[in-house]
Amino acid sequence: MKPVKMYTTAVCPYCQMAKRLLATKGIAEIEEIRIDLNPAERDTMMQITGRRTVPQIFVGDTHVGGFDDLSALNSAGKLDVLLAD
Repeated sequence: MKPVKMYTTAVCPYCQMAKRLLATKGIAEIEEIRIDLNPAERDTMMQITGRRTVPQIFVGDTHVGGFDDLSALNSAGKLDVLLAD
């Protein structure tokens, strides 16, 4: 499995839903970057993604987007392929 990185906050329900979806795919470890604890990371996230909202999810070097994007990939049958090594 490719590594997964996610920009999150403590109170984000979409972050929790993304973590649950990834867990169903066998992803046990997520590099979680809490932008509520480190505001400089929000700036970094916005520079990389062009987005302000969380979660922002990366699988390997691929920016997936937010929870809706992750869910759409899963529904289209493309998430397993992206997660595979």
